[in-house]
Amino acid sequence: MKFIKLYITIILISIVYNFSFAQLNERPQLASDIFIIEYDSLMHSTIKDKYKNSEPLMNKYFSSEQLILPNDSIKNFTLTNINTLNNNKSNDLVLEGIYNDKNLKIKKELTVKFEDDFPGFLITKVKYTNLSKDSLTVVGWINNNYNILPAKDTTPSFWSFQGATYEDRRDWVKPVDEGYYQENYMGMNASDYGGGTPISDIWRPDVGFGVGVLEMTPKLVSIPVTYLSDKIGANINVTYKYIETKKLAYKDSIETFTTFVSIHKGDYFTTLVNFRKILQNNGLAFQNFPDDAYLPEWCAWGYERNFTIDEVLGTLPKVSEVGYDWATLDDGWQTAEGDWYLNPKRFPNGDVDMKNFVDEIHKQNLKAMLWWAPLAVDPGTDLIKEHPDYLLLNKDSSKQKISWWDSYYLCPAYQPVIDYHIKLVKKFIGEWGFDGLKIDGQHLNAVPPCFNEVHHHTSPEESVEKLPLFYKAIYDAAKEINPNVVIQLCPCGTNYSFYNLPYMNQTVASDPTSSWQIRLKGKTLKALMGTNSPYFGDHVELSDSGSDFASTVGVGGIVGTKFTYPTDQLEHKNYLLTKEKEAKWKKWLKIYNDNLLSKAVYRGELYDLGYDKPETHVIQKGDTLYYAFYADKWNDPIELRGLNKNKSYKVIDYVDEKEIGEITGSSPILNYNFDKYLLIKVVPVD
Repeated sequence: MKFIKLYITIILISIVYNFSFAQLNERPQLASDIFIIEYDSLMHSTIKDKYKNSEPLMNKYFSSEQLILPNDSIKNFTLTNINTLNNNKSNDLVLEGIYNDKNLKIKKELTVKFEDDFPGFLITKVKYTNLSKDSLTVVGWINNNYNILPAKDTTPSFWSFQGATYEDRRDWVKPVDEGYYQENYMGMNASDYGGGTPISDIWRPDVGFGVGVLEMTPKLVSIPVTYLSDKIGANINVTYKYIETKKLAYKDSIETFTTFVSIHKGDYFTTLVNFRKILQNNGLAFQNFPDDAYLPEWCAWGYERNFTIDEVLGTLPKVSEVGYDWATLDDGWQTAEGDWYLNPKRFPNGDVDMKNFVDEIHKQNLKAMLWWAPLAVDPGTDLIKEHPDYLLLNKDSSKQKISWWDSYYLCPAYQPVIDYHIKLVKKFIGEWGFDGLKIDGQHLNAVPPCFNEVHHHTSPEESVEKLPLFYKAIYDAAKEINPNVVIQLCPCGTNYSFYNLPYMNQTVASDPTSSWQIRLKGKTLKALMGTNSPYFGDHVELSDSGSDFASTVGVGGIVGTKFTYPTDQLEHKNYLLTKEKEAKWKKWLKIYNDNLLSKAVYRGELYDLGYDKPETHVIQKGDTLYYAFYADKWNDPIELRGLNKNKSYKVIDYVDEKEIGEITGSSPILNYNFDKYLLIKVVPVD
């Protein structure tokens, strides 16, 4: 096969080999063009990459797969059999081993494979069978457990992407030095914060190493990163513990999830892209993106929850004049989360007033988006009184709290809950006439297991695994009414659950705490959803200085704002659109619309987000490459990667519309100083 070479260091003709491995001195290997994995007689493994000039990843064999029992982890299985299976697009290596101690006997069957199209991904699955006379209690399992050595003279020791969600809304990409630990549990890490993308990836300047889960639905795994000592290295693995321990009778088995190891050059971008592509190949389909999803957005959240209709309507002409295309009605239009009745103070005539409000938005040549927080229900609402069965319940029958709105969770895997939300979507889009939905709230990224007996779940984890299907029902209902509808999911600082992404068509920086977060989230979401996917940089007022459009534009994001207007509204002075701001806002809208980088191809593989300086992002439109550089102050030469070595290029600062020089693809070094940012396009010279 083109990419895969199978190295079994035993010369045999038969496809299936059965022998006592203890009698052999050689060790089985499986290899691709990128790395080799090798096993010893205890089914421990070690990994070596094939990159030139890279330092060793590890210096020993590790018990890479383990079975967790109540008082111990079984790590050593005597290798007994080796099988090879030749498939159309991959070669599989199947190892069998036995643990036999006193009254405990367990069989291990390990399958590892490289697929032709993904030579940097080793795919792993394990089956454990109880061969003991007595039943076996299993707590969980560990896959892909390795210690990665730091490179010499490197600071920080590693950079990392860690896909879990935490209440403090920490960076998704961060340095890792000695003394570091993060569990990266994919379940709830706070009452209403949880979920994420089931990947942890750490990298050095020379090579990167990631592990994760390749399942089609969310799973409650942990993917911890631990770095205690440079002599031991940074530990990374996939750990799963059952909600309730498993009892295995004689010859009963359990299987792990499908997990993987990723070896790569550069940062985490390649791991995330390949993860997405593999799951797409397995049937997880992403939607096409409508043109409307790339239009700039204004949101009424500058007036916050106590807005008046006159304030919002009075701002719309300026929104249109400045150049925005969307107007979003945010939180405060409803009486309560759960009931979703129109607030009579703002809409005294009910549906008629809301329809008229949407009409006024459309009269300004704007598209209308409605804020909504599904799966939340406030205490005391009609919904909770009339349908207490809708609630997601914990194991002790308590309600799961949503802190921000002082609400409770509804269960996304209970059909009446799904039906209720579909009716609301039909009202919002079909009756009121909104063109899109801003689905908002940190609780929307994941839910805890549901123990509500009325729901008759096949297991408590059904609520976790079926959350994406809840979003699918919403998306399908909205698309049936308006094929060009824009569905934005804003999970408020959480690390997006990959499994929700196919059922929306616009991601968002989601309450960034810095411009750095806007940029790193942009790179992450372009990898996970597609390199030309619509990524909204959120309100520019949330960026550094409250006006950093460059961080959104440079990573291919969609610009947005929550300005208030006119200038005599002192109550909302923090977001007032002054004359100075208006000039700047208009300038950046023109830059955004003239270049429309949000629809182009993000080239995240060209630069390392951690080690490369200055921080660099690249977007490609045909033969023209757009580079975005970020640093507090930069005075050194800059390397422009990705150019054709046989071409010459004109370098243009597209923010200030000035030519700053010419370079060749064979010598792509730019000597130019800047403060904060430099956005350039590099155009081939005919």
